[in-house]
Amino acid sequence: MTDSHDDASGRAVAPASRRRFLALGGASLATALTGCSGILNNGGGSSSGAVSLADFRGSGPLVEQRESPSGTSIEDLPDLEGELTLYLGGGEGGLYLDLIELLERKYENFSASHRLEPSSDLANTIIEEYEADATQADVFMAVDAGSLGAVANAGATAPLPEEALSAVPEDFQDGQGRWVGIAGRARSIPYNTDQFSASEIPSTVQQFPETAALQGTMGWAPTYSAFQSFVTAMRLLRDDDETRRWLQAMLDHGITEYNNEFVVSNTVADGTIGAGFANHYYALRVQSGRPDAPIALAFTEGDAGALVNVSGLEIVQGTDNSELAANFVRHVLSAEAQEFFATRTFAYPMIPGVAPVGDLPRIDELNPPDIDLTELADVSGTVDLMRDAGVL
Repeated sequence: MTDSHDDASGRAVAPASRRRFLALGGASLATALTGCSGILNNGGGSSSGAVSLADFRGSGPLVEQRESPSGTSIEDLPDLEGELTLYLGGGEGGLYLDLIELLERKYENFSASHRLEPSSDLANTIIEEYEADATQADVFMAVDAGSLGAVANAGATAPLPEEALSAVPEDFQDGQGRWVGIAGRARSIPYNTDQFSASEIPSTVQQFPETAALQGTMGWAPTYSAFQSFVTAMRLLRDDDETRRWLQAMLDHGITEYNNEFVVSNTVADGTIGAGFANHYYALRVQSGRPDAPIALAFTEGDAGALVNVSGLEIVQGTDNSELAANFVRHVLSAEAQEFFATRTFAYPMIPGVAPVGDLPRIDELNPPDIDLTELADVSGTVDLMRDAGVL
């Protein structure tokens, strides 16, 4: 999700449309349970108050001249005190560790041990531990709502504090107080501005196979989990048969496969391909090292291509640290922590008082599909369908 950006004067948005374009100018899993001595500072943090907003905030052109975020500050919350065990799911877990290290530095009497593995693996572990009455984790943080939903549906979560739930839009929590989003990622269309104008990018993903100008010049990363969540959303919104036909049509259209969506976005910037499918922050990461790269973002409307997924967290049922866990959740949704996600990872913040970086449209200006994010858990069915379509 990292640096630089131009203005968005190239947007072509009809007044009645919520479609957004963004022109950009300048984006081995550890499985052991670590000790409770701090992540980077060996033995506890510095005295309380030593960490400021500047420590949470990233740097670079997209972050310069940002206004201070609003919302509940960590200064208004009770101190974090005690030892917390975190299960961190997914490849972005290392980013979570940076945030946790800041909180350990902030609160000298707080420390966190962690276990970092793929989200689905940890979800299964939590369910197994819960069913065996042997709960180890206090909090589960995961990069996908599907894993959070699996744990919640197994009854292995405790209620979240109302103060945290009320800070986050209803679309980015499960509605029953079992899990809540902490950072968002929007599906998007990175495109090369030397090859296409904003008006040439279709407003729905269903139109892409029919757009002659894009034939043979698109890329995707079908083995990537975010892409598979997008296909899962299409299955929910359309059905398996229509999704299979769309995938096959894109293959017939001459789409190129890449290993991940950062490579897709870089290749768009190189001009090797003209457009692709990727999470929004990868184009921003491209700009961190290539401020003048000719890359912009388009967002489709109301379909799987407009999916906004979340990283989130939940309190594990059976924890002996329910008060500390609830306070930790409130800290992750504080103005400072949300500024961390917005400016260090280029994720969408979950609270209204923190703006996304640069000229990204605010999350409430996007037009995502009406979908229960926990239903994105059926990845195995999606993989089977993609294999059947010849994509995998």
